[in-house]
Amino acid sequence: MCGIIGYTGTGGGVLDVLMTGLSGLEYRGYDSAGVAVANASLSVHKRQGEVSALEDALPDGDLDGLAGIGHTRWSTHGPPSDANAHPHTDCEDQVAVVHNGIIENYQELRGDLEASGHDFASETDTEVIPHLIESALSEGADREEAFREAVHQLEGSYAVAAVFDGNETVYAARNESPLVLGLGEDGHYLASDVPAFIEFTDQVVYLEDGQFARVNPSGIVVTDAQGAVVETAVETIEWDPEDAGKSGYDHYMLKEIHEQPTAIRKCLRERVNELEGSVGVEELSELECDGPVQFVACGTSYHAALYGARLLRERGIRAQCFLASEYDVGMVPVSSDTLVVGVTQSGETADTMSALRAANRSGATTLALTNVVGSSAARECDHVMYIRAGPEIGVAATKTFASQQVALAMLSSVLSEESSMEFVERLRDLPDQIQQVLDGSQARGVAEAYEDSDAYFFIGRGYNAPVALEGALKMKEITYKHAEGFAAGELKHGPLALVTEKTPVFAMLTGSDISKTLGNVKEVEARSAPVVAVTDSPDTVSRYVDHVLEVPSAGSRFTPILANIQLQLVSYWVANRMGRSIDKPRNLAKSVTVE
Repeated sequence: MCGIIGYTGTGGGVLDVLMTGLSGLEYRGYDSAGVAVANASLSVHKRQGEVSALEDALPDGDLDGLAGIGHTRWSTHGPPSDANAHPHTDCEDQVAVVHNGIIENYQELRGDLEASGHDFASETDTEVIPHLIESALSEGADREEAFREAVHQLEGSYAVAAVFDGNETVYAARNESPLVLGLGEDGHYLASDVPAFIEFTDQVVYLEDGQFARVNPSGIVVTDAQGAVVETAVETIEWDPEDAGKSGYDHYMLKEIHEQPTAIRKCLRERVNELEGSVGVEELSELECDGPVQFVACGTSYHAALYGARLLRERGIRAQCFLASEYDVGMVPVSSDTLVVGVTQSGETADTMSALRAANRSGATTLALTNVVGSSAARECDHVMYIRAGPEIGVAATKTFASQQVALAMLSSVLSEESSMEFVERLRDLPDQIQQVLDGSQARGVAEAYEDSDAYFFIGRGYNAPVALEGALKMKEITYKHAEGFAAGELKHGPLALVTEKTPVFAMLTGSDISKTLGNVKEVEARSAPVVAVTDSPDTVSRYVDHVLEVPSAGSRFTPILANIQLQLVSYWVANRMGRSIDKPRNLAKSVTVE
């Protein structure tokens, strides 16, 4: 994995489109990049490092062609290197291939190919694909037949694109890894994600698992595994290309933190009725849930799911939350009465998709809570609720976490069929309260005070416990410093042994949980640890702590959403002072499409 771009058109400029697409995919996280341009022969260029390193390595002069593919790689098989970067070619340099996913049977395939005389130049699983294509070509298959024969031998997850020398067609296929086609006026595109070509077109077709695509200047043809043509629906993407820009901010992450008031307003629009004090989500109008609810998610989305499960339990609905990678329908009771909710920003997270598919096979009703229209989760689940956060480019999730929390609050109202004027007013006030936090935050000063700390601890109770976990995750992701989040009561059951004067503790002190959490604050202060309170009651807690980050009072359910904004800002400013790669943290990818 991580990012694919392909293009073929009538107006030339293939390399420019590929490089623009690779730049549009940088947010996904990667460690090398490469392109292949097809003309009378193939011209392949790839480099370890950022897209800028690839640009520097391109030859002087016009490098144009009939079609091309590009890739940003996040290493799975073999370390980052020029040789392991995509695209990969066959022995005769007649086909170039890029691939996202994991080919589970690549060792067996590679052994057979090497035994028949094929030479390999990389350690990747991907390289078996061009050699399989070469083998089929040598036996008389045409280009499309050879591509199909190769793909049919693959086991695992993949999005694959290939170009051939002297040919203007890009061939593609997918299985459990996203691939989307773009229809333009002068050419057509394919990519692993829409931002790769949103600058050129907003008309898209989503490939389904098991489908193949043939893309050339005259059009796009989608076929099934047997080669029969499939009718496809063209959808319009509503993102403005400028939504994916930095808009004057130093980093996408900072921009996206500041976009949260707008994101929440979009999430709420036409879903809350302030006059009646009710919540209605049109896309869930046919959803019926009489049984238990199970959330499956990963990373930041898992923290949002923990928050959502607590909301449901508070309303009397049985709800559990599972890490998607640990979800086992054989160990968890699942029936036709069960609602399984997959929380996934991208709608493509491999572990979450695997859990949702297992739930579908077990007869459960499935619901995707996602940000991406047309994503795999949105298409495969029985129901979908969009969080409407818009494009999020920074690898570390910020505005999508807040939007997930708000969407889950509305979901809890829909499933319980309970709402109130106070509940709706609390939701309505959130965007302005978030703006208030952004305008008055002292997080930058706190970051300056604790930049040199050995580690960071985050504690909270109730609805604040998932926020503590998320605060620690943000600190880890973008600063590379050790951070841990705990339910406040767990601090004394072991982690307290790690507390020193060099481990600041961020305590969520909001609502009715203040008094108990203050007890934990005193425990760490007795070990000389500095304490930063994130609180809606500064007058009550300021004398017990070293620093205060204030948030408005929004009730026990929603004040934690505001507290999280402060933690995002602290992590951002610590990382900024340390000179970290904030938008593209090392070793991380935005959309994790392998298990």
